[in-house]
Amino acid sequence: MSLTTKEKETIFKKFGADTKDSGSVHSQVALFTKKISNLTKHLKSNHKDYGTQRSLQLMVGKRRKLLTYLKNKDIIKYRELVKKLGLRR
Repeated sequence: MSLTTKEKETIFKKFGADTKDSGSVHSQVALFTKKISNLTKHLKSNHKDYGTQRSLQLMVGKRRKLLTYLKNKDIIKYRELVKKLGLRR
């Protein structure tokens, strides 16, 4: 269920500076988005898994805080990231 190291490195390379860039806001938001996607798929088939549901809610909140930070810091990079990840419609 969790992401492999290879998948994380791919995300960090695509959205961060390099494969080890796990600290930038861009790579963290991308990682949270991937995890949220995986948990959502899991919850579709296991709708009574309340622990996972709680984890999903916390993760969405963390991602929202990071996106708000990025939006206040640099609106242009925020819009690029949201467009790349397909978050807003």
